[in-house]
Amino acid sequence: MAKKKNSDALPQDTSTTSASPTEKTKRRSPKASKTHHDVQDLPHPQGLPENNPTEDLQIFDVTHPPAEESANFATQDTSHPPTQDTSHPPAQGTSHPPAQGTSHPPAETVASASEKQVEISNEDLVEAEILDPSMRHSSAGWHTREDLPLEVDEDGELLEPPRSVVPAEQPPSNLFVLPLSEEVLFPGMILPIALPQGPLRDIITQAEQQRFLAIFARKKPPSEETPTVTGPHELHPVGTVARLMQVMQLPNGVMTALLQVIRRCRIVKTIRTQPFVIARVSLLEDEIQEGDQSTLEALSRSIRQSLEEVVKLSPNLPDEFDQVIRGIESPTRLADFVASHFLQEFHARQEFLETLSVRKRLENALSFLLKEVEMIRLQKKLREELQERTEAQQREYLLREQLKIIQRELGEQRDEKELDGEKYAKRIEEAKMPEDARKRAEQELRRLRVLPPEAGEYNMIRTYLDWLCDLPWSREDKDKLNIRQARRILDQDHFGLDRVKERILEFLAVRKLKPDQRGAILCLSGPPGVGKTSLGQSIARAMGRKFFRFSLGGMRDEAEIKGHRRTYLGAMPGKLLQGLARVGSNNPVFMLDEIDKIGKDWRGDPASALLEVLDPAQNHKYLDHYLDVPFDLSRVMFLATANDRDAIPAALLDRMEVIEIPGYIPEEKVEIARRYLLPRQIEDHGLAKGAVRIAAPTFQEIIKHYTREAGVRNLNREIAQIVRKVAIRIAEQQGDEHPHPKHAIIQKSNIERYLGPPRHQGSRLEGRPTRVGSAVGLAWTPVGGDILFFETTRFQGTGRVEVTGRLGEVMTESARIALSYLKSQAARFAIDLDQLKQTDIHLHVPAGAVPKDGPSAGITITTALLSLLSTQGSPPRGDTAMTGEITLMGDVLPVGGIREKVVAAASAGVRVVILPKQNQLDYGEVPEHIRAKLTAYFVEHYEEVVPLVFASPPSLMPQQPTAHSTPLQAFPPTSNK
Repeated sequence: MAKKKNSDALPQDTSTTSASPTEKTKRRSPKASKTHHDVQDLPHPQGLPENNPTEDLQIFDVTHPPAEESANFATQDTSHPPTQDTSHPPAQGTSHPPAQGTSHPPAETVASASEKQVEISNEDLVEAEILDPSMRHSSAGWHTREDLPLEVDEDGELLEPPRSVVPAEQPPSNLFVLPLSEEVLFPGMILPIALPQGPLRDIITQAEQQRFLAIFARKKPPSEETPTVTGPHELHPVGTVARLMQVMQLPNGVMTALLQVIRRCRIVKTIRTQPFVIARVSLLEDEIQEGDQSTLEALSRSIRQSLEEVVKLSPNLPDEFDQVIRGIESPTRLADFVASHFLQEFHARQEFLETLSVRKRLENALSFLLKEVEMIRLQKKLREELQERTEAQQREYLLREQLKIIQRELGEQRDEKELDGEKYAKRIEEAKMPEDARKRAEQELRRLRVLPPEAGEYNMIRTYLDWLCDLPWSREDKDKLNIRQARRILDQDHFGLDRVKERILEFLAVRKLKPDQRGAILCLSGPPGVGKTSLGQSIARAMGRKFFRFSLGGMRDEAEIKGHRRTYLGAMPGKLLQGLARVGSNNPVFMLDEIDKIGKDWRGDPASALLEVLDPAQNHKYLDHYLDVPFDLSRVMFLATANDRDAIPAALLDRMEVIEIPGYIPEEKVEIARRYLLPRQIEDHGLAKGAVRIAAPTFQEIIKHYTREAGVRNLNREIAQIVRKVAIRIAEQQGDEHPHPKHAIIQKSNIERYLGPPRHQGSRLEGRPTRVGSAVGLAWTPVGGDILFFETTRFQGTGRVEVTGRLGEVMTESARIALSYLKSQAARFAIDLDQLKQTDIHLHVPAGAVPKDGPSAGITITTALLSLLSTQGSPPRGDTAMTGEITLMGDVLPVGGIREKVVAAASAGVRVVILPKQNQLDYGEVPEHIRAKLTAYFVEHYEEVVPLVFASPPSLMPQQPTAHSTPLQAFPPTSNK
């Protein structure tokens, strides 16, 4: 499709529609855009302040330059008489007296001055058509407003000449080039620019002769090295041609020029580059495709509608802005108008200037204009919401102030500051603080009375005084230390744990005999679910004190213990003082829960901060960072709990007395479930007493096949599941004509109906065949005891030993020690060393996903390897389990967790246990009914183990146990206590 050029880019002659000489209406511009050279333009409507600093600027219509502004900016000349043009005579009744002001010399004189100033030769100037006097006039008529005749009214006042007397001029082809930094001008703009001292003023001075210049945007901003442009390569390819309308010297010495941008242009040839760029330019025509007239009209209407919406949404825009929009009829002028006022980004403005297609230009203008409308809508919405909130707050504030004044006049209210002073003075007196704390409180109260309530520090002092007065400086609970009652309470709340209860009673008895005694801090250590926290609550109830629990698990910030300093925003005391203020007593039972899980990082070491708290020699003058006054913690009874005593920091462990709480045996769990867990669950689920009945054998079935733990938490969950299912059945029966009995009896036969299929096996030794190279060991875990199966095998190889089953470093070393011991005693145990060198040995412990470690598997691994490597190949007994550490000499050393290990062995169906000789007293702590199920042997050397484990011991081994091996029957439990 062929393109046709649009010829309406130049302003048209409007001499036929002259304005009235008395018309003096000024159009105010809403905003002027600022450039690197203080270039001002028509407004960008978004974000205008209410007090518009540019409201006195005038909006100029491109096709109708205002005469009043021309008169204000005109450089008047008295040396030249008005030049008459017969083709366009001036309007009748007007005259043009000589203007006063600066005079213009003849062209030759100007040429001489310019030649001296910028050192441009006459030949270059003539070639550039800069000083050709014939170029100053055109056949169109008047070329400058100084030549227009002026009309004087009857009062002697000069009247504004009609706007239509300044027709269009055709710019010459050779023009001065005015480079602008980060500013793009569009055709149709009329704007003043400031002329600072430098190249810019020099260019305008030279271009004043010609009245036209080319304006191009620089690709890079000017710098000290390149203050001026040296060629077109430093400019963007498309610029504009502007008419220099007026040059004016302001009273403050600043020179300004008024420019009218008329056409797009492109540099064709560079005439001169020094000291200014003079180039031949070609005017660019707008491109309009054939058949685009309807599309252009539709786009123009859409743009006008959007502009009208902008005017409606922007309350700060003057009314004249809408009139200027309506006066623009050309689509090209409309697109350039939108771009000049609403397109901000420099590269986008330059790209728009380089777009010659009118349709594309209108589409782009409509696109970013629609975005601008949405932005203005959002700004208006946010402004209205903010205004509503502000008005509501101001209204509330005014009403409250009026209410205060009224109440004060009626004598119903006193000054808030005065009331605060009296209130805190009374609270300080009632708190009965020590001398140091009282002085600090009175000092802060004096500061509070001199500060205004609006000050930020006022509330900080109030918060500090609140904490000081809330602390129980002198409030304490009277101890009710009745040992018999304490024993009864402990027996009511807990079953078993006789040793733990006895130690607690000892502690309470000493406290009763010597109230100021500063004894050790008790730490209850044991597996989860054995009742450590509930023991602390029972101690508090037995002593008649309040109870506060503070969890240390995962704590990493030292300020949680010592408090934050008052200089921090939101500072508070530490958890210790917060707990004391909450319970309102200075002698509660304070439980530090999970002390073995305390953390440490860059924020501090909470364990170190607890040293002062738990040390009886220091905590009577405990200093919190927030209060900054000593507080006596010696009356507080501290208890701590831990799952693993080895994880407690050594410094803290040294200040505490650890009481080990072992796991419960099945018989103890049955009693706990019958006495405590089941009645509590029935009550919690809203059932009547006795609604669920579970016999002791059923409890044993649940413990054996559905739980595997040292405590009773999982057992409590299983009982809760049973009670919930019974509750469903009872709830469904409500309203039935023939309801079933409102209680349920849970038996072994129907337990799967409530809990599903069994999740754990019972006695894991039942039905397990005895094999060569296999042995049964005993292990301790955080949740109780357990049995482990050690398996070994051999195959052709080079004597390498492989260990699997996620065994730890200590257990791996035990395997090496056991193999080395057997090799050293190869002749005694009938082991062929030559054959051993040609085989590889693999040791594995099943349940490979569970980490295992510890030295107690020494004699078990030795037994499994002896069964494998002995030439006779005897399998160990299937009902025998053992534990103990072995040395390279074959000695058996003591290990821990005997109670848990023995209970686990009895539960798994073990009949014989082999233990180290030095653990004989620990075996005496096992309940008697558990010991009745087992036969225990205590050994000091591994040679004593062999005849107890193997049904057919090797021929070289002694046939009877040594003198060190003694059955349990020779050591009754009563002699071990």
